[in-house]
Amino acid sequence: MEAIKTKDLMRNIKTELKKVIIEQEEVIDLILIALLTKGHVLLEGVPGLGKTLLIKSLAKTMGIDFNRVQFTPDLMPSDITGARIYNTKERAFEFIKGPIFTNLLLGDEINRTPPKTQAGLLETMEERRVTIDGVEYKLQDPFMVFATQNPVEYEGTYLLPEALLDRFLMKIYIDYPSLQGEIELIKKYHEGFDKTLENVGINVIGSREDLLGCQKEVEKIRVEDSLIEYIAQIIYKTRELSFVEIGSSPRGAIALMQASKANALLSERDFVIPEDIKRIAYPVLRHRIILKPEAYVEGIKTDDVINQILSEVKVPR
Repeated sequence: MEAIKTKDLMRNIKTELKKVIIEQEEVIDLILIALLTKGHVLLEGVPGLGKTLLIKSLAKTMGIDFNRVQFTPDLMPSDITGARIYNTKERAFEFIKGPIFTNLLLGDEINRTPPKTQAGLLETMEERRVTIDGVEYKLQDPFMVFATQNPVEYEGTYLLPEALLDRFLMKIYIDYPSLQGEIELIKKYHEGFDKTLENVGINVIGSREDLLGCQKEVEKIRVEDSLIEYIAQIIYKTRELSFVEIGSSPRGAIALMQASKANALLSERDFVIPEDIKRIAYPVLRHRIILKPEAYVEGIKTDDVINQILSEVKVPR
């Protein structure tokens, strides 16, 4: 598949998503970048902003398998990955696949499940496989996790461990719509909009094979050595600032490069430029930087840190 065809497919996906999602152009672009790089995404926003609807619509538009899991305090790892169960008729154990065996898994309110269950995602997100009783089960390609969390209500929630956070390609903030956008949203529901997507008219314009072809195009995007060094300097800088407790891992550097390549592809270029890196640095790094307590006291946020780093690291010419 040529790069221009990839761009057309991504543009058509965006058109379909806009039928149900209002004023989230940047969010949609970032999600398409995640699709192109096989990346997992953490979506953060207060309830009612359409996070679940967005991912459900994306799966329908792409014609790929989709499963949704509502994370709760009593959820067990086997509820996600599956388990070996004794079949009395066959007198043998058989593996019953969990909802993680899909192309796109939506994990609603991932921070409402305890660390033991969160840990059940570590192997699947990194290695695209599940190991049960020493037996490996491969997940179908592509496999992506889109998880949501509420940034306001902390009662009954669990902090995501750094190891799990680092496996997300991006952390995307979803904000309130404008006044005009909210008016348009209310009108949609007044006119009979159905969140089950039965009467919305979303078209299936892609397939699993199309998506795999687009992902291969990302691998062809050129990155000059000077830009690879630029990425490394940005990552290294995250570990040097005095008010940063923990900076980005090397996985963050790889994620920044891959996402920059996907951004270049969406811009119909076969090479990365510094602006690709700058644009994608915020969602790629904001969950990989842990600030010291005194930084929070002074009102410093991770996006402020990223902004400072980008202003201090010299841009290659």
